[in-house]
Amino acid sequence: MVAKVEADKCAGCGPCVESCPVEAIKIEDNLAIVDADTCIDCGVCVDECPNAAITVD
Repeated sequence: MVAKVEADKCAGCGPCVESCPVEAIKIEDNLAIVDADTCIDCGVCVDECPNAAITVD
């Protein structure tokens, strides 16, 4: 499964972008966006998000 961002929790702060080993996350309009084709489901972004806005099922 691909990482999913809960928009109501995301602050667009960027630690997830910096931590992603395959650069699958970008910030647009203060919201993290995950590229499903690039994401490798590693979960690093989940651990780095200070707002618990990202999940990997």
